[in-house]
Amino acid sequence: MVMSLAVLLVPIALLLIFYRLVLDGDKPISVDAEPTLQQARAAKVFPVSEPRLGADWHVQTATFKQEQGGATLRLGYADPDGEPLQLVESSVATATLIPAELGKEPEAVGTYRAGARTWQRYDARPGENALVLLEKGRTIIVVGKAESANLEKLASSLS
Repeated sequence: MVMSLAVLLVPIALLLIFYRLVLDGDKPISVDAEPTLQQARAAKVFPVSEPRLGADWHVQTATFKQEQGGATLRLGYADPDGEPLQLVESSVATATLIPAELGKEPEAVGTYRAGARTWQRYDARPGENALVLLEKGRTIIVVGKAESANLEKLASSLS
């Protein structure tokens, strides 16, 4: 019986080792955000801010969508700790966008200053915080886990 288990478990263990070491199976999946950023810039609906982040940040999703009420650019990141963060830039009306992105009753709980910009800090859905920047013609939202210090790092990196 022990021999039967060994015959089954040894190949499984070898496959897992191959997957993790050779194929880098534990690394986050990254996508190229540049085509999506170019599409958003070409639409000229709002000025597009591109984050300047290190190589340890990974873009996992990038979408740009135009609708009747405005346009929205979404970039999903994995931060250096592997936690998910999302950057949303949109020309959709703030009264519509903020509840849609942060939950039905988001609560402003303070501010965060990054350079010349002052961001509003929100308690979003359970376990999430958000930083919101209101500008003429667009709103920028950075949302992620409540305890994530990388939320501020992502907001500060926007050009």
